[in-house]
Amino acid sequence: MIFDTHAHYDDEAFNEDREEVLLKMQEMGVGTIVDIGESMESSQRALELAKVYDFMYCAVGVHPSKVENLTEADMEWIEETVKKEKKAVAIGEIGLDYHWPEPSLELQKKWFERQLRIAIDTNTPVVIHSRNAAKDTMDMIRAAHEAAISEGKELSGVMHCYSYSAEQAKEYVSMGFYLGIGGVLTYKNEKKLMKVVKAVPMENLVLETDCPYLTPEPHRGERNISWYLPEVIKKIAEFREMDTTEVEKKTEENARRLYKLEK
Repeated sequence: MIFDTHAHYDDEAFNEDREEVLLKMQEMGVGTIVDIGESMESSQRALELAKVYDFMYCAVGVHPSKVENLTEADMEWIEETVKKEKKAVAIGEIGLDYHWPEPSLELQKKWFERQLRIAIDTNTPVVIHSRNAAKDTMDMIRAAHEAAISEGKELSGVMHCYSYSAEQAKEYVSMGFYLGIGGVLTYKNEKKLMKVVKAVPMENLVLETDCPYLTPEPHRGERNISWYLPEVIKKIAEFREMDTTEVEKKTEENARRLYKLEK
């Protein structure tokens, strides 16, 4: 069944019909969902959702645009949560976002590095958000990856909504990272992501919605939802000359490996 590796069902966009939507997932062919935190508050909501629904898991962490008021106590909560809660399978979404001038680059880097450190120390995969920050993101992940290896540990995870070059994609894959592929792949004239999907091994691609955002065609303009992912599957199948059933099966296997949920 479909594995949505990155969703935000804790978002207010689902306040009116959240339970109705989630109870319909398996009927619509969606087998597993990871709800991704982006702030301390949303991380807590994501964890509570994951505890309610058997097919849901969560990531806890703080998005670069939400790091302004973070404290060490928050980091302790994240670390303890991924250690103790079986439903908390990743740290994220974390990273760098240079689209807006605030928070400062220094502050974003500080808390990105801190959360990467927690991931290494707890052997927990990361969910990386990177916008207009290709070089700094790569430099920081490469440094953290090398540090982990030098300590006999590892750093793994997924590049959420991957939007950079095929060359950088290959470097992330060489470090054991996965690439999150979602609705953007279905957009008209989206040539860069098409090249990425063709260039990297199928074993490193996973499906994501980022719902309620980034809705695929032909549903663009609507609230995104996990059962729209077959539109993304069709595009991957087309670009890689595969059967859609094979794409669905392979991306589910990849997602389980990414989040260490192998059956």
